[in-house]
Amino acid sequence: MPRPIDVNADYYQIEELLTEEERMVRDVARRFVDEEFMPRVQRCFRENSFPMELVPRLGQLGFLGMTLPTQYGCAGLNNIAYGLVSQELERGDSGLRSFASVQSSLVMYPIYAFGSEAQKSFWLPRLAKAEAIGCFGLTEPDFGSNPSGMLTRAKKEKGGYVLNGTKRWITNGSISDVAVVWAKLEQDGKDVIRGFIIEKERKGFTRLEIEGKFSFRASITSELIFEDCWIPEENLMPGTGGLKSPLMCLTQARYGIAWGATGAAIACYESAVDYARHRVMFSRPIGGYQLVQAKLVSMITEITKAQLLSYRLGKLKDAGKMRPEQVSMAKMNNVSTALHISRIARDILGANGITDDYPIIRHLLNLATVNTYEGTEDIHRLTIGRDITGLNAFE
Repeated sequence: MPRPIDVNADYYQIEELLTEEERMVRDVARRFVDEEFMPRVQRCFRENSFPMELVPRLGQLGFLGMTLPTQYGCAGLNNIAYGLVSQELERGDSGLRSFASVQSSLVMYPIYAFGSEAQKSFWLPRLAKAEAIGCFGLTEPDFGSNPSGMLTRAKKEKGGYVLNGTKRWITNGSISDVAVVWAKLEQDGKDVIRGFIIEKERKGFTRLEIEGKFSFRASITSELIFEDCWIPEENLMPGTGGLKSPLMCLTQARYGIAWGATGAAIACYESAVDYARHRVMFSRPIGGYQLVQAKLVSMITEITKAQLLSYRLGKLKDAGKMRPEQVSMAKMNNVSTALHISRIARDILGANGITDDYPIIRHLLNLATVNTYEGTEDIHRLTIGRDITGLNAFE
């Protein structure tokens, strides 16, 4: 049998680049995932449910809106720390990272960036403590990659607005207390995309859970329906205006996804290495065969590339130099890489690779979704292509 070895996915010793605070935050997230989340994830994935009992813990640990200022009850940490937490959460499951990502990047961030002081002071502390759950309503049944074509509309009326439309594939939708929703509003004779804060109790606001998923089963995905839903004027986020506003939110979320997908890849790699070292075939562990070793080497090499890409992106973000196209590269590469690694790992485990006694099939199914949501791989390729050529292939 093989000698004892610590399966370490940090092949280039990126650990040495981290500050003491960053390592501490990462370690807290790692213990939370290992000790509190992993004992629950098999049941949640089988039952198509999210472990709601852990939501308060995410708030207590400071994982929600963690880069936002402390004056709003947030941790005020840097983006490397946020990325490391995203990596650990998705090492557990994409649904766990997605919950925190939506709450942080798609609900708290727009309220902080575009909201009034009253909106920020009321909502951000509650969302940070997980006393309220939020969701982000942009995607529609017929408009995903082209959000500018949205059909949801807001009409100005005395003292407020009336919304009509449908949003689909909304993480946390049916368990949320508040929704950040994007709709077209006629202003000066033209339609402008604006953001609204909509509480779950509003008349005309219906939330339906989407069932029958074979991916993201440990996550709640919903449809939001607005039928003559009236909201007061103060629920409009005053800083929003145009498609740029929701796209800025997606840039924040995609940053976390780039780190998170690497966590899923690490989980698959570590499981495959451990299995290959102990699964005996033809009188020896399969990890001793050249073909299996070649697969493992490919996996750790691609993980290392993804780690370095994420780390550099985080440094650029903390320095205020990050561009959306750089986020597209990291999201495109790291998710595609993680999906490929999950497939290799499933192959190494053979028949065991399709059972939920191991994490691989769960990550494989989840990553098939992560690869297409918040910008498909093709859309991000076109985004980068436009950036390097100056020519727009979208038209």
